[in-house]
Amino acid sequence: MSDFGFLGFAVAALMFLVLSILLITSWRGRLQGGLMLAASVVATLWAALFAVQSGFKVVPSSVIWFIEALKNIAWCAFLIGLLFRMSRQKESLNRIYRIMALVVLLASALLVLPDSMVPSFLSMDTRYLGQVISAIAGMVLIEQLYRNTAPEQRWGIKYLCFGLGSMFAFDFYLFSDALLFKRINADLWYARGGIYAITVPLLAISAARNPAWSLDLFVSRRMVFHTTTLLSAGIYMLVMAIIGYYIKIYGGAWGSVLQIVFFFAALLILLSLLFSGQVRARAKVFLNKHFFSYRYDYREEWLRLIHILSGQDTNESLFERVIWALGEIVESPAGLLWLCSKRKGCYLAAKRNMPIPHIEGEHGLASLIQFLEARQWVVSIPEYNQSPEMYEGLELPQWLKDFDEAWLIVPLIHDEHVLGFTIQSTPRAKTKLNWENLDLLKTAGRQAASYLALYETSQALADAKQFEGFNRLSAFVVHDLKNLIAQLSLVVKNAEKHRHNPEFINDAVLTIDNSVAKMSRLMAHLRSAVPGSKSSRVDLVGIIRAAANGKSKQTPVPTLKFEVDEFWVSADPDRMEAVIGHVIQNAQDATPADGKVQVRLQIVDDKAILKVMDNGTGMDDDFIRERLFRPFDSTKGLTGMGIGAYECREFIQSIGGQVAVTSAVGKGTVFKISLAQADS
Repeated sequence: MSDFGFLGFAVAALMFLVLSILLITSWRGRLQGGLMLAASVVATLWAALFAVQSGFKVVPSSVIWFIEALKNIAWCAFLIGLLFRMSRQKESLNRIYRIMALVVLLASALLVLPDSMVPSFLSMDTRYLGQVISAIAGMVLIEQLYRNTAPEQRWGIKYLCFGLGSMFAFDFYLFSDALLFKRINADLWYARGGIYAITVPLLAISAARNPAWSLDLFVSRRMVFHTTTLLSAGIYMLVMAIIGYYIKIYGGAWGSVLQIVFFFAALLILLSLLFSGQVRARAKVFLNKHFFSYRYDYREEWLRLIHILSGQDTNESLFERVIWALGEIVESPAGLLWLCSKRKGCYLAAKRNMPIPHIEGEHGLASLIQFLEARQWVVSIPEYNQSPEMYEGLELPQWLKDFDEAWLIVPLIHDEHVLGFTIQSTPRAKTKLNWENLDLLKTAGRQAASYLALYETSQALADAKQFEGFNRLSAFVVHDLKNLIAQLSLVVKNAEKHRHNPEFINDAVLTIDNSVAKMSRLMAHLRSAVPGSKSSRVDLVGIIRAAANGKSKQTPVPTLKFEVDEFWVSADPDRMEAVIGHVIQNAQDATPADGKVQVRLQIVDDKAILKVMDNGTGMDDDFIRERLFRPFDSTKGLTGMGIGAYECREFIQSIGGQVAVTSAVGKGTVFKISLAQADS
């Protein structure tokens, strides 16, 4: 085996010597090329000494460990030199690399400590530990170099990363094993020369591709984050290996079993930490606070914002993606989206990982909308609760001030008008708000608002096309009605002459029956789209009673509960009765015959709150948000046109009211209509 070791190290020495010669001939005085040349020369001496030691055992151990330390320092210095060059105008990053250089120096110092300074039973462990730390540092530097090289230029350093990365990875494995079992594995030791020899051609390719090592590199916060994560994980596993070793030594008969259980638990804890959103958030806050002059990498933040809003890798709706994209900026995991318009008012459009707040009566957001329209500020709810004078002119509704999950209100501004806003939940890690993240939130909110405006425009265009088709269909229906009228007119015309003819009577009855059936089918499809007449002051209580009586022949029969005897609203009575009747009809259709449908009228803040409640099949949130009020989307097959709920909402909003629906699958639905009192 020692013969193979001698051969492997000798070949490695020869190949490093050739590489050194090539570097000397191609070097043009650049620092990076000089550092690689120095590392290659040291590696040549290292391999030569190890070849002599493997064959003749004449090299003192102190010299062996000294050349090991020198080799580690040389290669790490080369990598740090490259990283220093790419971050020469970023003092915060240079500070990080100086720390890395100090770690390498201290780890290398452990290899050459005099025996008198270390207890005899720890001397080898100390050297093994130094090698492990040096190997981890080397792998971290390699990871930094590769990750932060522009993708189009990675071909120049790819083989360098493969070669040096393999060397450091093998050393980590070799000396971790030695640290754990208190001895160096002979097979691994003698294979080391051959492995190093294999990596030399990879280094030569990179040297040929980069004679001056003038790479166009950039540094990102993601690099620092991933590097810190990798370094922390390596240190964690090193500490766990040391603890596991002593568990095995002092664990007695159960030592091996306890060691296995301990390693499994340590790995499970590490994975839990790596995949913890809160830990990642705290790490990002720490790095941004202590190592960067600006909190955000704006290029990366903007690319992530566009990636989420465009929905490339998710099936979530645009509304939920808006909440997600804005929350990612401040590590907020949940939120609500409210949309506002002059015709519809403000309504809750979507939620993400957050419960819907309980709102009784009006939502009371008028003051907030006016404030956002005028100031375009991001509102911190905790700050508002503590110092309301900072938000002069703003009066938040009580339900929002008491909503514990709410943290920030981010306006969605489009064409200098408020399209809506998001309510973001408290962040995973404590975050201090300043001008930087507030400005980024406002700018991101504008971008999200442009997506929402485009979405609403496309939806309106699609609805217009649907109505255009519906109007064309109406033309054919009118044509059929004219034919039916012509048939009935002919019957009336001939009735005077043939009324005593039994055959005529039979034919007339058949004609009338056929016409009635056909007109009933046509009107069933068109009854929801019949426009109403002008509004007038009408009694809402009487209209509700009339609508409920009209549906009393179907089970379950609706029950009525009124808090007042009369309440006057401004509306077209026929359309109002049709709308309420449609809501009751839907509740009956969704409820079994032995279920319950209740119609309740309450008065809250001089407004009528009409609730139609059932305990039927119910609906999920996605259906309510995506399909319930979408025209021409029917769940009743050929018997429905899918515009009843849409027409209901449009009519109620046209007279200044609001429509809200809450439901749960298998538990039932509450359809709520809010209407203002008419002027006397």
